[in-house]
Amino acid sequence: MSEPSGRFPTRLGAQFVRHGPRYALGVVLLAAYQASQYWFDTRLRSAINDALGPHHSRAVMLGLGLIVVMLGAAVVRVLSRVVVFNAGRDAEYELRAAFDEKLLALGPSFYRRMSTGEIMSRVTNDLAQVRLLLGFGVLNVINTVFALVSALAVTIPISGRLTLAALAPLPLLLLVSRRLSHEFYTRTRDAQAAIGKMSARVQTSIAGVRVIRSFSLEEAELKAFDRTNDAYLERSLALARLRGSLGPIMQITIAVGILVVFWYGGLLVLRHELDAGGFLTFNRALSRLTWPLLSLGFVLGLVQRGRAAYDRLRDVYVAEPDIVDGPAPAPRAISGHLEVRNLTFAYGTNQVLRGVDLTLEPGRSLAIVGRTGSGKSTLAVLLARLQPTPRGCVFLDGTDVCDLPLAVVRGAVGYAQQSAFLFSTTAARNIGFPLDDPDSPESFERIKHAAAEARVHDEITSLPDGYDTVVGERGVQLSGGQKQRVALAMAFVSDPRILILDDPLSAVDARTERGILEAIDRQRAQRSVLLVTHRVAAAARCDHIVVLDAGRILEQGTHAELCARGGLYAAFAEEQRIEHELEELGRSDAEVQVA
Repeated sequence: MSEPSGRFPTRLGAQFVRHGPRYALGVVLLAAYQASQYWFDTRLRSAINDALGPHHSRAVMLGLGLIVVMLGAAVVRVLSRVVVFNAGRDAEYELRAAFDEKLLALGPSFYRRMSTGEIMSRVTNDLAQVRLLLGFGVLNVINTVFALVSALAVTIPISGRLTLAALAPLPLLLLVSRRLSHEFYTRTRDAQAAIGKMSARVQTSIAGVRVIRSFSLEEAELKAFDRTNDAYLERSLALARLRGSLGPIMQITIAVGILVVFWYGGLLVLRHELDAGGFLTFNRALSRLTWPLLSLGFVLGLVQRGRAAYDRLRDVYVAEPDIVDGPAPAPRAISGHLEVRNLTFAYGTNQVLRGVDLTLEPGRSLAIVGRTGSGKSTLAVLLARLQPTPRGCVFLDGTDVCDLPLAVVRGAVGYAQQSAFLFSTTAARNIGFPLDDPDSPESFERIKHAAAEARVHDEITSLPDGYDTVVGERGVQLSGGQKQRVALAMAFVSDPRILILDDPLSAVDARTERGILEAIDRQRAQRSVLLVTHRVAAAARCDHIVVLDAGRILEQGTHAELCARGGLYAAFAEEQRIEHELEELGRSDAEVQVA
């Protein structure tokens, strides 16, 4: 897989380079701390021997010096952790920001192969593991090396034979750690993949909770979750068993070393080959290795978890966006002239559009009409570059949209989708989402005007908190028609040069439809309008109509011209006329019965 250009991190080592000054300062502080420990141990031997001998006053002075050094060492120890841990936090912050930026740049093909729950697992659980690696893991690895050097610098001069005896079990410990390292990585990656699947299952259940209840599938959904949870439990236990087996090995090895020191060291003292101060200093220096060695198993697991987590994050960082910025500079202004030339598009092997040609002049309106599955919505998203638009097919003011920056195209082409998506925030913030400061008084006036144009103002003000009402996840507190009109108001607020409306009338009644169509007519005075619709009454108000069938343009012209030809559009008009008359007749019969 090719490396992405730009600032997206693809290698774990790059984080150490990026935060090199912080880590370098941490190394200096850790080295200073271990140097202070070396100074303390070497002076401790003299202080003990002086206290046991005739030089009591010198022992007192050395004791005071030891107290000062220990206080200073405590400060340095705290600072070293602050510096290194903060480096890990900063790295996590940057990785999270890069992750979010990359998610916003990736296209439909990525989200088809990676679920929302899987993405959330990576941005929460995996990033936390990487932070621990870059903070706690780095600190302990460096500190263990320095502690080993510092302790050996004390113990070897005291007794090389005792040092060798104390460290005799260490090669066995290193061998076991090396053999378990790869297994740690594999099991960790399996466990994190399992928790990603479980997160995806939970997210899907929450998002579709109404569907699950409507079909009374709660029990089946719980069983499916149990299977996913069992798979995660199995992999987590496999990792826990491996990690748990390493701990006792570490403790036994260290305990053997301590027993050797007390047995052999005591023997040397009895033989007068080692003084009391040397024996106590040796034990203190060796004890400084106890925690680093005990934590070796934990740190080893942490490193492998961090590596596995970073590899999972890297799957996102190296993913190639479907749609990228073009090389051309941003134009000074966009007039809104849109031209489509021989546009052909397919989803895999499914051909959706075939040789589509059309033109939308500034200040004009164009309706796209056709049966379900004719390619209307696909055409709309291609014009807004929400799908990979083929090169040489769509032109904005004479420039291929593939050559323009995405921000220019999407700023000039506003798109209101048929299946409206609303954020879990207030109605006002949803409508004002395209604005820089949706909470300002000026923005609120624009929001209210757009809501009135979309015929949703009265319904919003009737909500418990009016425009400050939280609409819930995906707008669950609103009806389908209300959500559609809030999305339409959002498109009005964005003030684009070209406004693409994908069937904005599919969930509204006839009275509301008339009001929205009048608003769309007013929009034509400010911008070009492309209306995707199945309603002839809406298409009739546009300057030009294009009829799609099986991805091809079957006919085009004005409403009067198409009705006169007697083609597919005329058939649509006749069907909808009859449907309207039947509805009116049914309404009249109902009124008579009530009377």
